[in-house]
Amino acid sequence: MDQTIDLFIIGSGPAGMAAAIYAKRAGMSVVLMEKTGISGGQVLTTYEVDNYPGLPMMNGFDLSEKFSAHAAHLGVTVSEGEVEKIIDQGNGKLVVTRDANYITKAIIIATGANHAKLGVPGEEQLTGMGVSYCATCDGAFFRGRTVAVVGGGDVAVEDAIFLARTCQKVYLVHRRESLRAAKILQEAVFGLSNVEILWNTQVKEIRGEEMVEGLQLCDSKTGEESTLAVNGVFIAVGTLPNTSFIKGLVAMDEKGYIVAGEDCETSVPGIFAAGDVRSKQLRQIITAAADGANAVTSVERYLLENAM
Repeated sequence: MDQTIDLFIIGSGPAGMAAAIYAKRAGMSVVLMEKTGISGGQVLTTYEVDNYPGLPMMNGFDLSEKFSAHAAHLGVTVSEGEVEKIIDQGNGKLVVTRDANYITKAIIIATGANHAKLGVPGEEQLTGMGVSYCATCDGAFFRGRTVAVVGGGDVAVEDAIFLARTCQKVYLVHRRESLRAAKILQEAVFGLSNVEILWNTQVKEIRGEEMVEGLQLCDSKTGEESTLAVNGVFIAVGTLPNTSFIKGLVAMDEKGYIVAGEDCETSVPGIFAAGDVRSKQLRQIITAAADGANAVTSVERYLLENAM
C-alpha cells in the first residue's frame, strides 16, 4: 500500500537517527527504515567511544541506545526493511521495498559504509577486542603498547603516524614493496623511529583469546611465515559505501561514495546524503550526526521551495 510522507530516511546509524530527531522536531512525517532491524550502524561494533563530546568512555552499544531512546521519545519508530530501489518522479520519489511502496517528498540516504575486511581467521572474533578499523577512535586505548597497522594508502600511513605519538612501537604491514600514500605522508612516517615497515608482508591470521595477542604473517615473495606479537591491529585497507542499491541514481565518486557537500544535497533534487555514505574528509560519529542535522535543514528548505 502506497504511503505519502514528507521524508524517508534510509539507515538508522548516527546520521539517520540525528536526521529523524531533527525531522520530528520540525514537524515532518517520517519513515526511518533499517534493513538489519538493529539501529546503530558501525557504532554497535565499537567497544568503547572516547571522542564523543560529553560522553567519555561510553560503550558503543550504550551510545547507540541513547540515540534510539532520544528518537523514540519524539515518536520516531524504526521500520525494518530493505530498500530495493528508488524511482525519481520529480517532486515525488517512489521508494520500493519488498513489503511496501512509499511515496515521499524527500529522501535522506544514511546507509553508511563498511570497513573493508582482511577476511582472515580471528578478525571477526576479535573485532572490538584489539581489532579496530579506526585509529583516531581507538588509538588512545593502546597508549604505551605495541600495535600493527595493515595497509599502504593514505589512511594506513596517517594511522601509523597518529599511533606513533602514543604507542611504544608501531608496525606498518604492507603487502607491496612501496606505499601508495602521498609523498609527504611517506616522508613523515619514514622519519619516525618507533615505526617499522614490514614490506611485502600479508596478514594470514589474527591470534588471541579474549584480546589480540599477535599476528601470523607471510612474506608475499618467499612464502615464509612468521609471528608478530602485538596488542592491537588497525586495519586500514579501505571502506565500502553501501550504495549499490542506488547505482546510477545520484552522482558518486570513483569509490562509490555519494557526491554531496556540507548541505548534503546530491545531484538529484529532493535526495540527500548524510553520514559515512557521503564523500567527506572525516568519518566519525560526531560528523555523521552533524550530517543528519544539516540534511534535515536542507530538506526543510527543499520542501518550502517545492510545496506539494
